[in-house]
Parts: sequence; C-alpha cells; structure tokens
Amino acid sequence: MIFYGPPPDKNDRLKVPPPKNLREVPSYLKKTIGGTFSRLLYIFKLVWETQPILLIFMLLMTIYNGIMPLVGTFISAHLLDCVVQSFTSNVNLVIPLVFQFGFLFLNTLTESLYNMIIRITGEKVTNHVKNKIMNKAKTVDLASFDMPDFYERLENANREAGVRPINILRSSFDLVSKLISMASYFTVLGVVLKALPKTSIIFFIGFLAFTLLNAIVSFRFRRKNFLFMFRRSKDRRKMNYYSEMIVDKNMVKEIRLFNLSDLLIGKYNEVFRGYFKGLKSLITQESVWNLSLSLCTTVMNATLFFLIATNVTQISDYTVYTGALNAISAALTMVISTTSSIYEGSLFIDNMILFMEEKQTIKPVIENPKMPLTRCGHKIELKNVSFRYPGAKRDVLHNLNLTFEAGQTVALVGLNGAGKTTLIKLITRLYDPTEGTIELDGIDIRKYDTTALYKLYGIIFQDFGRYAESIADNIAFGDIEKKKLQSAVESAATYAGANEFIAKLPQAYDTALTRYFESDGTELSVGQWQKLSVARAFYADADILVLDEPTASLDAIAEQEIYKQFDMLRSGKTSVFVSHRLSSATSADKIVVLENGGVAECGTHLELMQLKGKYHTLFSTQAARYQTPPELDDKE
Repeated sequence: MIFYGPPPDKNDRLKVPPPKNLREVPSYLKKTIGGTFSRLLYIFKLVWETQPILLIFMLLMTIYNGIMPLVGTFISAHLLDCVVQSFTSNVNLVIPLVFQFGFLFLNTLTESLYNMIIRITGEKVTNHVKNKIMNKAKTVDLASFDMPDFYERLENANREAGVRPINILRSSFDLVSKLISMASYFTVLGVVLKALPKTSIIFFIGFLAFTLLNAIVSFRFRRKNFLFMFRRSKDRRKMNYYSEMIVDKNMVKEIRLFNLSDLLIGKYNEVFRGYFKGLKSLITQESVWNLSLSLCTTVMNATLFFLIATNVTQISDYTVYTGALNAISAALTMVISTTSSIYEGSLFIDNMILFMEEKQTIKPVIENPKMPLTRCGHKIELKNVSFRYPGAKRDVLHNLNLTFEAGQTVALVGLNGAGKTTLIKLITRLYDPTEGTIELDGIDIRKYDTTALYKLYGIIFQDFGRYAESIADNIAFGDIEKKKLQSAVESAATYAGANEFIAKLPQAYDTALTRYFESDGTELSVGQWQKLSVARAFYADADILVLDEPTASLDAIAEQEIYKQFDMLRSGKTSVFVSHRLSSATSADKIVVLENGGVAECGTHLELMQLKGKYHTLFSTQAARYQTPPELDDKE
C-alpha cells in the first residue's frame, strides 16, 4: 500500500490490538493523521475526475459568499439610517428597500442554484466513488477477503467514501468564504476598537482566546471520535451482521424454526450497549466543554456590545459594528466547526485510500505475460506446493507434488478439511502457493496473463453463484465474451438436465430468478440452482474442467445423467473434480486421496481398491450404505 510516509509492514498492522488512545494507534495511521492536506488533494482529485466544472463553480461561489455578507451589512445599515431620517425629513425609502430585497433575492437565488448543483453533482461523485470501489474490488486478491482488517477497510470505505468527498469539498470552500468574510469584518471592527476604551481590547482578545480554545477542544473531540470509530469497526460489523441475519431470506427459515430471533436480537443489543456507552460518554464530554466555552464567549461578546452601544453616535454605526462582531463570532464558530468537520472527514477518507491502495499480488510476475495455448490438452504440475491462509498458524496443503497429464481426468477425494477445494483454488490461480510452484504446460502459471488464464477454466464451485437475473443470463454468464445464442443456452441447459424444469416455467428461459427485484421472480430449489451452475460450465466449453462438488445437491439419478454428459464434454480435456460420492470417481483416470494437507494415496480406482488403504475404507464404507441389509433380503 502507499501511504503519506514510509509504507507500514502488513504483519504489524494485523498484530496491532485495538488502540485505546492516540499513542496506541498503529504507526501507519499516525502518519495519515498529519496528512490532512494530502487527503484534501485526494478529494479534490476525486471531484475533478467526476465534474471539473464543479470546482470552478465552487471557487466563484466561494469568493461571492465571502464578500456578500459584508455588502449585506452595509445595505442594512444604510436602510436603517434612511428609516430613522424618514421620521424627521422626507426621505425616499424605495431605492434602499429595492437594494435590500434585491440583495436578499439574489442570495436566495444563488443559494438555491448552489444547492441544486451540489446535490446533482454529489450524486455523480458518489457514483464515481462507488465505481472506483467496485473496480478496485474486482482486482483485489481473493486472499484479502479472508482477512478481517480488509473487511474493516471495505466497510468503512463503502459507508463513508460515497458522501464524504462532496461534503468535505463543500466545507472546504465554505471555510475559505468565511475567512474572506472575517478578514473584511476585522477591517471594519478595527475602526471602532480605536474609539472604544482600551479595556475593550482585553475583552476582544478574551473573546478570540475562548473561541480559539473552543477550536482546540473541537479538534480534540473530532480526533477522539475518529479513533472511537476506528476501534469500534468490529462492533459495527457485528451489529450489521446480527441485524442482517434476522432479515436474510436464506436464513429466515432456520432462524424461525430454531427460534433464534430473540437470541440474535439480544446479541445485537449487547454489542450496541457497549458501543453506545462509549459514544454517549464522548458526546457528553464534548457538549459540556462546548457549553462552558460558549458561556465564556457570550460574556465577552455581551461586554463588547455594551461598550459599542455606549461609545457610538449613529444607529447605522452600531448596526455595522455589532453586525461585524456578530459576523466574526458566527464566522469563527463556523470556521471551528467546519475545520473540525474537514479534519474528521479527511481521516475517514483514509479508509477509502487504504482500500484503494490494497496490493494486488495475483498478477503476472513478468512484464510481458505469456498467453496460454487454447483448444488443446493441458498439463498441470505442482512442485513442492504448500499453502497457508493469511493469518493461519498451519498449512492447509504441505509439500504437494502432483501431475495432471493433458487430457487426464483426476478425482480429488478425502474427508472434509483435507484441502480439496483449496487445491482447486491454487491450480486456477485464485491464490498463489505459500511455497513451491504450479506449472501449466511446463510454464509457471504466474507468468501467464491472468485474464487469459482464467478463460481456460470452466469451473463449478460448491458455493456456486446465484444471480438475480434471467435463467438465460445465468447460463450465459459462463462465457460473457461469446455471442449469446438461444440455441447454445438451451443446449447447455439440456446437457445439465435443467431444460425439463425450465420448460415448465411461465417465461421459460426469460424467467427472472429470485425476488430481490421482481415481485414475480422465481425461487429455485438448491438442486435446480446447481443444475444452472452445471449448465454454465457446459456453455463455457472451456479447455480445462474444474468441478468442486458439481452434483452435491442432486439426487443419484440426476447425478448419473450429468456425469454421462460430462464424459462427453471432457473428452480430450484435462479435468479435475471433487466429489464426496465416490461412485463418480470410479471413471477417473487418476484418484488423489488427500489427508491432512498431503497426498495419502494416488492411483486408479482398481489400484486403490487392491491397495486396501484409505480409499478402500472410504469407498467400502460409503458403498455399504447403498446395500440392502440381509434381514430385509430375508423378508423379501
């Protein structure tokens, strides 16, 4: 990752406990706290990428908003003088009133225009940021999704980055406007201070001092608020998890039957109580400080008002000077509030910066990556391959040496947790080995273009995708670069045994799946969804078939039919599949028995049965379940 300073060590970040105060914040975060200006530049860049004209418009509005308050004060003062004079002489009030209400209308018009443009552009900026996050997410290593700290960055980026940039940008320009106004009002107020008693300077300095102290307190609590949010990201994710579980359509049946609703609600409230206790304490402390300092500032302000009232001779002068004092007070308060808000918001933008700088390691290791050969048999070879998930203490796979010959069908079998699915993720390069190399056709797979490499594989995972799209789209997602032909979609569905249930649906292949978006959407059974995932693999017609429990949710007859079709599809292709139903492994050219992350046995079905080892035990145990008990045979 790239930071505003030396890059942190990733392992250090993972090992750091949640900080209790600033001193315990990880070093990489301390460096970002001092980089407010750099973060503002990052935000300006985001907005410029979205809508350059907005920055120009906001700059013009900044100058306008900085000057117009002072202009308004003089217009009001002139109108007041004219009103007073009209009591004793014939003074025309039409022109001052036209100026006064013309000024008010102009302010209303520009403010409405400003708000309209900000709201419209804000939507575009939010969309731009969301697109940046999504485009970054598509390149992030799969290993990152196994790490809690990655989810913290992702959660914070999604929560904050969409609305923060435009708000911070607007606040930044508002701050400049207020500083321009303050400079003008200080010039006006300097005139009257010379005419007031020297003691008034003391009260004015006291007024400024308490205002400055208020700024320091505000900054301190903005920082505390950020650190609180930083520490409690896990609590927020827990609350989101428990609340979403209650309304998750896939979980609601089990939660209702097991009566888990109250338990989950209780867990949510338990986390919230701890979260709210800290937040309430923070808000209370800040409010007490603000109230105390506001009281002191008000006393100083009231004294200055009294001194001005007793030392000026014209009502218009009193209006201008007290207006200037009020404006300075309001501007200082706004400057403090805005600056604190910008500071706090820019800290939250770090969440997006950290997410956007997430390193991608699953990419070609050479400058000009190789393009794999297509439409041919492919040899896959693992050499001393070990793998350990990020943050784990032991290897999932250890020192594997395996060869899948071109055109060979290899079955991976073993108990749960043996490493079968992990091995598939490695040979498809969703992960890189911790140690060792994997070669495709004699070349390290890290030297291939990653996108071209992925296109070689037709994959069905046990946790297959269920897309809220039409049935035809769900199948055609197997190869989005291929021209979508209805005949090809239907052919793939027929091979997968899905055509029969699809034909019975009212809109057949145009049927919308799930009810996420369509009230008439169709909910499929797990087995039907699995048939669609199998159809995707047929539709892709890829060079290498990789099947991770492709028929786990199908009955034995449906499974047998699909494997017959697979025999046709995988002809001449390298195929690797995982299955807990060992009857499907009997037709494999090679069976690899995995145990505790290593190869326990390897050979054909006949060879392994004759060996009478682990495979024989697994197969015999499973086969016994399908045999008729002797007592039932006797009864028959």
